[in-house]
Amino acid sequence: MTHVNLSTRDANVLEKIKDPESNPAAGVLTDDSLPRDPHVIDLSDYDKVVTRERAVIQKIQAIEAQFSESQSQDASDTAIQGYKQCLVDFDALISEFPNYASARNNRAQIMRRLYGDAMLLEITTGMPLPLVEQPDAAEKKAAAGRTLADLEKSISLLSPATFSTPISPQAARTLSMAYTQRAAIYLRTSKLLSDRPLDVNGDRAEAQWTRVDFEQAASHDLAYGGRFGNQIAKGLAVSVNPTAKLCGQIVREAMKKEYGPSFDA
Repeated sequence: MTHVNLSTRDANVLEKIKDPESNPAAGVLTDDSLPRDPHVIDLSDYDKVVTRERAVIQKIQAIEAQFSESQSQDASDTAIQGYKQCLVDFDALISEFPNYASARNNRAQIMRRLYGDAMLLEITTGMPLPLVEQPDAAEKKAAAGRTLADLEKSISLLSPATFSTPISPQAARTLSMAYTQRAAIYLRTSKLLSDRPLDVNGDRAEAQWTRVDFEQAASHDLAYGGRFGNQIAKGLAVSVNPTAKLCGQIVREAMKKEYGPSFDA
């Protein structure tokens, strides 16, 4: 294959195609000396919060281990009860520390486990099955709104003012997870929306979105999840963005015409 020496500008254009949210001048800066959470600065408070959070996570791990090993017909019911108790624990923690983003991110993860990533649709069945296979419609809609609100709040609490503003590694990790979780919900919705009605509270913007809107939002969130540390999310970002895919095809054809058919972007 012919070797092609691309200019810096051309290389940046191609990187933009691979990562639609990319900016060659941007990058996430982390600083270990910063408070691990910008809203829980007191070290004794932070240690207390993390200890309580880890205790709930350990409960979740035990629930999953028991569920995977159980042959009982009521295994799902037992797991649901366990998860709902974990929700109560996180509710109490967030009530006391409403600006602790990691707890909100973990509460959203419990909601996804209970109701699945298709929670924005009327019908949530499909693989992988949510624990609550046939939820009450009002219960599911409320859970979906709460999940999105928790992820939005997590992102809002931890997002740096600019990409040149340093944040702690812990904050970057939570941001990556929050963006990636929301992307999973948006992506699942986009894939099933053609044959399932949307079921979102009318006061949310998503209630008016089309399949393409959900795809683009998922791509955006995956790209940001990647920027904050999740490389798998970054790699998936362009594959689900219809605009980026189309632009990529157009630019690759143009580059082939300029550099020859051996060009491989």
